[in-house]
Amino acid sequence: MDKPLWQRDAVELAALTRAGMVSCREVVEAHVARMEAVNPALNAVVLSLADEALERADELDRARAAGEALGPLHGVPVTTKVNTDQIGAPTDNGVVAFKDVLAPADNPCIANLKGAGAIPIGRTNTPAFSMRWHTANALHGETRNPWHPGHTPGGSSGGAASSVAAGIAPIGQGNDIAGSVRYPAYCCGLVGVRPTFGRVPAFNPSAPGPRPISAQLMAVQGPLTRSVRDARAALAVLAKGSVEDARWVDEPLTGPPLPKPTRVALVTNPAGRGVNPEIITAVSQAGQWLEQAGFAVESIEPPELGEVADLWAKIAMDDVIAALEGPVAEQGDEGIKAAVGYWRQGFPPIGPQGVLDALMERDRLGRLWQLFLEDYPLIVMPSSGEPAFPNNLDIEGFEAYQRLWTAQLPQ
Repeated sequence: MDKPLWQRDAVELAALTRAGMVSCREVVEAHVARMEAVNPALNAVVLSLADEALERADELDRARAAGEALGPLHGVPVTTKVNTDQIGAPTDNGVVAFKDVLAPADNPCIANLKGAGAIPIGRTNTPAFSMRWHTANALHGETRNPWHPGHTPGGSSGGAASSVAAGIAPIGQGNDIAGSVRYPAYCCGLVGVRPTFGRVPAFNPSAPGPRPISAQLMAVQGPLTRSVRDARAALAVLAKGSVEDARWVDEPLTGPPLPKPTRVALVTNPAGRGVNPEIITAVSQAGQWLEQAGFAVESIEPPELGEVADLWAKIAMDDVIAALEGPVAEQGDEGIKAAVGYWRQGFPPIGPQGVLDALMERDRLGRLWQLFLEDYPLIVMPSSGEPAFPNNLDIEGFEAYQRLWTAQLPQ
């Protein structure tokens, strides 16, 4: 073959294994070898599942030989995040105190990947409590960006992003409440999808209590990949329904075709809060490519974009901090303790009425955006206002934190 198996995307690998041109074992062996070669320098995968993956590969090869039905991701290696339940593996969430919390069953999103024939080959790193823009913790250490070890791979799905960018697996499972898929994808040059709320079912059987309200309203599961077609294939698999999550909505992934020419809103400097000139150039180039492809591109900003971005904190921060302050004080590492301290400094409590007022405002703004999307079904804007920042800049002081918070406005 003209290129190694680990360089091929998931769609191609599944086609090869389904056709019998390569075995699932060969595919897994190639990716395990890649993991063993590059992961020591990256620390993206913090628990190898190589033995279990090879056993599963052999099972899938036998299933094909027996003429059984094969899944759309037949034999495709994937990585899974340590904050998501995978039966028999620790759901440690990057916290020393949780290192022995073994998942009694699969989270529905993991079950969906397995059911489609995907093979988990490793568990990926996350910051403590999955709540920083940089991936480092006292339990597993720091994850490196494959493109530049001095720049963050992002967080919280930084291990997933690093693993996919380095060729350890073509699909990384991640999750996102405030950029935790999108920002690592940005930092590592990947496609990252934060699906619509209710699209992908999720529930951790190991969870000691109910999900916080902010997680119920905003946390979603999504894939990180190296190609758009892999993102499409992975999302289709992840979106299979489950009775474990009452939030899941049974809606088709493919809707009616968009009108032609499709109108695109191009936003190079969201809310006028400042964007690095190189990023503005890149976003403008994306707009030019879309124009060349027949789209109608217009420089126009969605309604009250800055207010929409600020609304996230008004709805979520009181709840997020209330859920984290006690456990972080007792079980957190120095990084997450500093981060939560800066969050509280930047966002004093607004109280229950303040949150209710923000939810009312959300309804108003949601209507305005829905009307805008009727005219501009696509919006192109930067994922962040700055390039991937130096490792640990997010905890180097309150001013650095404020700078990065502003840069993350589109998240």
